Amino acid sequence: MSDLKITLIQTRLHWEDIAANLQMFDEKINSIQERTEVVFLPEMFSTGFSMKPERIAETMDGSAVQWMKKKAAEKNIIICGSLAIEDNGHYVNRLIWMLPNGTYGTYDKRHLFGYAGEHEHYQPGNKRLIAQVKGWKINLNVCYDMRFPVWARNTIQPETGAPAYDVLVYVANWPERRNTAWNTLLHARAIENQCYAIGVNRVGNDGNEIYHSGETSLIDPMGEIIYRKSHDEDIFTYTLQRERLEEVRKNLPFLKDADTFTFLSNELV
Repeated sequence: MSDLKITLIQTRLHWEDIAANLQMFDEKINSIQERTEVVFLPEMFSTGFSMKPERIAETMDGSAVQWMKKKAAEKNIIICGSLAIEDNGHYVNRLIWMLPNGTYGTYDKRHLFGYAGEHEHYQPGNKRLIAQVKGWKINLNVCYDMRFPVWARNTIQPETGAPAYDVLVYVANWPERRNTAWNTLLHARAIENQCYAIGVNRVGNDGNEIYHSGETSLIDPMGEIIYRKSHDEDIFTYTLQRERLEEVRKNLPFLKDADTFTFLSNELV
């Protein structure tokens, strides 16, 4: 397994304006000078975290997904972010992992943010998505999922003897007022799962005048902060080092001592 170069984009979002956001991300991705392999965008990157899916949601044939396909192919990169999607008559907050050849994986946000009424407008998913690229296994999640560690628990796979994944990702619209939780929980997820942990957040006010200060972060498997950015827009590219990950897991083999468990929900057994 070789190293993996990733890019995190922290930015303001144009409230419920799909065309403006797609143009903005087009320009930001075009501005990346160095070679990268995976680009991560925030939660609901085409609209902001809106509870008006009847107004903003598109289908999987809509402009945002088509833009992801076109841009991934044009730049020969993987693009990852979530969108408000209409699917078979209901709405989901859907993370999309778009490959350069136009194929993609999807993850519908499992934990809906009841405090903002997300559960009243969107339906939850019930399946994890662990994507693979260059031998890396990447567990993909959305915002509020970070508060629920069991959903992200890394386990040793009996068939391979290896952990289920190597990188844990949260794309988010996480407000500044709860930054202590954001920073603390992302640290914990990296340490307890012995993985790189990535949190990609937005900045600026949303349409409800809720301020987001970003705090987009990259944490290594020992909990060391590789990158964290507050308040300002930024584009950060970094090479995830396989040797570092393997060194931590070899010298401190904590995952093999973890508890075993089974989801009891009928949907998740």
